[in-house]
This record gives sequence, C-alpha cells and structure tokens, in this order.
Amino acid sequence: MSKEQKVTNDIKVLNKDLKLLRIHFPHCFDKDGNFQLEKFKNNLTEKEINFSSESYGLDWLGKSYARLLASDPATTLLKADETHNAKPENTNSGNLLIKGDNIEVLKHLANAYYEQVKMIYIDPPYNTGSDGFTYQDDRKFTVKELQQLIGVDAEKSKRILDFTQSKSNSHSAWLTFMYPRLYIAKQLLKDEGVIYVSIDDSEVAQLKILLDEIFGEENFRGIIIRATGTTTGQEALKIGSSYDSCLCYSKTAKFQLKGIPLKGKDLNRFNNDDNDGKGKYALLQLRKTGNADRKEDREGMFFPITAPDGSQVFPIGPTDYLSRWRTGKDKFQKFLDEGLIVWKENGEDIEEFDDEDDENEDDEITDYSSVTNENVDISKYKSKWKPYVKYYLSERTKQVSNLWTDIDGNKKGSIELKQLFDKKKLFENPKPTDFVKRLITISCSSDDIILDFFAGSGTTADAVLNMNVDDLAKRNFILVQIPERIDPKKSKTTYNYVKNELGIEVPTIFDVTKERIIRASKRIEINANSKIAEREKEITELETKLDLDGKDEKIKKLKAEIKVLHSQDLGFKIYETTPIWEDYDFEAEQFDSSQTLFDVGKLTEGDIKDLLITWKTYDGIALTKELETIDLSGYTAYYGSNKLYLMNKGFSTDHLKSLLEKIDTEKHFEPKSIIAFGYHLESKSLREISENVKTYNNKKKSDIDFLTRY
Repeated sequence: MSKEQKVTNDIKVLNKDLKLLRIHFPHCFDKDGNFQLEKFKNNLTEKEINFSSESYGLDWLGKSYARLLASDPATTLLKADETHNAKPENTNSGNLLIKGDNIEVLKHLANAYYEQVKMIYIDPPYNTGSDGFTYQDDRKFTVKELQQLIGVDAEKSKRILDFTQSKSNSHSAWLTFMYPRLYIAKQLLKDEGVIYVSIDDSEVAQLKILLDEIFGEENFRGIIIRATGTTTGQEALKIGSSYDSCLCYSKTAKFQLKGIPLKGKDLNRFNNDDNDGKGKYALLQLRKTGNADRKEDREGMFFPITAPDGSQVFPIGPTDYLSRWRTGKDKFQKFLDEGLIVWKENGEDIEEFDDEDDENEDDEITDYSSVTNENVDISKYKSKWKPYVKYYLSERTKQVSNLWTDIDGNKKGSIELKQLFDKKKLFENPKPTDFVKRLITISCSSDDIILDFFAGSGTTADAVLNMNVDDLAKRNFILVQIPERIDPKKSKTTYNYVKNELGIEVPTIFDVTKERIIRASKRIEINANSKIAEREKEITELETKLDLDGKDEKIKKLKAEIKVLHSQDLGFKIYETTPIWEDYDFEAEQFDSSQTLFDVGKLTEGDIKDLLITWKTYDGIALTKELETIDLSGYTAYYGSNKLYLMNKGFSTDHLKSLLEKIDTEKHFEPKSIIAFGYHLESKSLREISENVKTYNNKKKSDIDFLTRY
C-alpha cells in the first residue's frame, strides 16, 4: 500500500476512545467525521444505558480551551543532545531527560510510550500566590478562531484569551494549565499504572475533582499526607500548614498497591530462626484477633484442629467466647504441609505479630454474626494448646497508611541537594528522595518506567538510580523540565552557580536538573563499586571454607549480584523540543515539484536528524532506541522496529535494487513500512519505490507499506 502523510505538523495524542467509537458505531459519524451524539443515544435502548441530564463535575472558564490544548498538534520537533548522548555512560542508557514545555513533550511521547509507564510522580506549581505560577502558552488564536474551535460565544472566547495571554494565576488558569497535561499523561500509563500528584491546600480541592474526572472517581486510591518538617502560611487569620497532600489515582482497577518493608519495632518482632535457610520469622496467632475477633463463619473458619497431644482445638477468645481461625481449612492444610504451624502451650511467653499489620488475612468471608458464650458450653472446646503461623521476614511488608510522618521533610531534601552542590542552596524545599523511593516501592516492579514531567531539581531521577543499586533493579526514568530562566535577583545563588560554575550563559532550571542527575550518578557509582567490593570479599571468604552448606549456591548468587551492579544504568540521554521550521506549513496534496512552497535547501543535516527522531517517536519507537544505519550501495537509510526511513537526497534505481536484494537475503532485515521524506526524493524515485514495493514478490512474502511523508 502506498500513501502520503502530513505528519510533522500533525503530531498529537490519539483519542483511543474515539477510535473505539469509530470501530463499533461507524454509523454515528457524519461524512466530515463528526460524532453525532443524538444518533448514538437513539442507537441504545433505555435499558442498556441511562443518559442523565444532571451530573456532578467541575467546570471553569477555559475548560473547553484546555480540551483543545490536549488534542491540538505539537508545534515542535525533537532534537538530540548528541555530545551528551555520545558519552560512554549515556550511549546505551534507557533513562531520559527532556528539555521543553511538558505539554509538547507529552504529545511527542504519546505514541512511543503509550501504556508503557508504570508510575507517574509530579510536583506541579501549587498556585499559592507566592510560588510564581502564572498561566502562559504560545498558542495564538483570534476570538473568532477560538469560537469555531471550541464552540463558545464571542464573549466567552474573549474572556478565555484574556487570561491565557495576561499571565493569570486564577483557579481557572491553573486548571486550564493542568488539565491537558494530566489527560495526556493518563494515555502513557499502563493499565496497572498509577499517578501521584503533590499539592498543598491552595488547589487540593480543585485537583481532586479534576483527577476524578480524568481518571475516574472509582480509581481514587487515597491521599497521602506528607509531613514537610516546616510550617508555612502562618498568618493572623490562617492556620499554618505543616504537610503536603499527595493524591493517588490508578489507571484501572488492575493496579496493585504493595506493602512497605518493615523497620523499627515491627522488624524486631522477627527474632525466631530455625536455621532452615528461610531466615528469621515471627509468630502470628492462628485465631483471628482484633476487630474481626467475634465475627465467625461456622462452616468456613470455625473447625477443629488436632493439637500435638491429639486433642481437638477450637478458636476460643480470651474472655470465653467462640471466635474463628484466620483462614479456612484448605489454607490451614497448606500451612501445615509447609511446616508453618507452630504449637505453644498456654502460659508460654510469646511475642506475637501485630494483627493490625497482617496483610495475609483472608477476606473471603463478608457476612458474620456475633457469637458469644451464651447457652454454649465453652469448657468442652478449651485446650492448653495454641496454634501459631510462621511469617518469615522476607515475605512481610506493612500496609500503606495515608499518614507519612516517618519520612524526613523538606529539610532532608535540601540537605541532599546541598551535599551534591558544594553546600550551596540552589532550590527551595526540594522533595526528599526517601519520599519518592517509597512511592516507587509501593507501586513498581524492578524494571518499570517512572515518569516525572515537572522534574524540578531532579529528585525522581536520583531516587530511581539509588533504588536500582540498593535492590539490584533496572527501572528507568523519564524526566521533563522546561528551560525556565533563573531570576538573578530572586535566586542569586542559583543563578551565579549555573552561570559561573557550570558556564551556562543563560541559566535555567533545566541546567540544575541535568547537573543534579550527573552528580547523583557519580555518587551512586561509588556506592555501587563499594557493594561490588563487599560481595567480592564475601566470595573470597566463602571459597576458603570447604564444608559450608550451600557454599556454591551462595557464591553463584553473589556473582549474579555483582554482574547486575556492574551493569547498572547510571547514565541518561537528553533530548529537547525545538520549533518546527518557519514556513513548514505545506499541505501534501498541494505539492507540485515545479512549485515548492518550502525551501528544502535551507534544511541542514541536523534538521534532518531532528525530523527523523520526531518521526520515529511518532511511529512508536522509544527515544532511547537508536535506529540502525543501513547501507544501500552508497545510500544511507535508517532502520528500526520493522520501519525503514529514507531521509536523504540522491536515492536512485541502483539503491532500490540494493534495498530489494537486502530484503530477500538478510534474515533480520524485514521492513513492514518504508517511509520516505517527500521533499528529498524526486517524484520519479517515489513512484518507482511505490510500484516496486507493491509488485515485487519478495522471498519473505512480506507485505510492505510505502509512505511518502512530509
């Protein structure tokens, strides 16, 4: 199949919901592609769905404009920082730092990273009135244009344009700023994914309803209260604030929240060890305790268990009432078979595991009746024996609560940053890495992607790299930061440091983000090398012990850990957004080789590289995945993910012959699409490629699409 595409000026987020409607309800679209709601309603009976005329939601001046921004095409290309990316530590890195307005970046990422991100954490502007937030965007619409695009009257169109062009910090301005970014971000999350958004009291009410609308109220997972360690807003008529809120929403119900590793007093309870190779364990009474003590299901969780002396033991409460076991017969038998049941006589001093922290409790029983000892002869059920269940430390975590007071506040974040930057304070109130680490711990697996599109000081990248070394994981980060200029008056120390120490003529926040990740990586590399040395020493010691049980297995495990530490990805690649070239507004169907509307001659080699990066990302190829250079008898093409790009001038019949021969003879070269830059290939060459691709019976029997792209 051969066709033309005008992609460069039309890179935007695909509306997957609209795509589904087109598939299942094509008759509800008119010839211009507009969705006809009334026809859709008439297609469904009242029994199938109820269309309510009233609903609860959030509305504000600019909401329709915000929706337009979410679907509006990107106005930029993607450009690589070739010098930085060519450094050995960055060449094969899967980590990304992208410079640019995050709404533009998110649009570029929408295809390549669609449903690829496991966790998003953002710390957006809080709109406190003193944090410097003002709404700004570079879209230029007339009142009439905006009227037509979003379907509002002239007065409302003018009011919207007034606040989008006047640096407003109203609630409406903040919501208009946040909506399209959150909407696009949702498309990047996996079905099992989750987003965390930090905020304070200034916008928390509005943000909650906004996230309800975008992610669905049913996917609200809670609000984490994080102690900041400092109190702000201490005014005469206002209560000071010593915490931030962090709102948590999952993409779907498939998200599974993980527990927090134990520490402190919880960890100290694991003081039993049978030297069975499984490590330390705690004991949890088999009888259900706590709030569900008297809730009982006679058939499911009230049954006799045989004690060591052969007697039958039933669950009896401490004040002589019938209780229940914490599990049913099948699970108890599993515990028994695995040697996890321990019997103790009454009176033995046992430090039991706190039932409130128990995450292994069965929740299959939902309806119980309270059973007391009235009219029941408890004595026949009593026994001197109590059964307990072993819970090994390696299997235990603590359930996540919404109050996080055990993590150091913003002072810790400031100290971490100052330690990296020669004791200079470059950022106000950066988040501590421990906070982001815990979010990752309860949300992610060892090879997930974490996205932060308000990168700030780079805390998220620091946290990811640190955690990877600590738990031998391979997570990757994507950070986005706008190159916001640093005010030399408001942030004198930061401005002078970036300008004088880093040698940046026009200091921006992005420069601090980049430098923080570089410095954090070097510090983490030292930590990784230290861990490698410890393991190598342990291997040497083990090799001197001839009769140690499991010695070979331990050495094998340590060598595997050393290999992972050696292969840690401590680099990152940098890309940035750059404006689409001036006058590049050519419509493909208007193209006539005798009348070029765009001056191709002014495109440099760098421009073509930017175009290629932008197109491959649009085609779903990750930014961190490099295209392979293909030699077609002297013509250079680019190949990856079964796509072949013909970007350069001078393509001839000989190059076409070489291409067809390569498809036939090279096992791993099998393009499904050939994409040609229409401005750089002559009309004759484009026709020749199209006709040959369509008619050539290649030996691999591959169907190949040919696309002429502008």
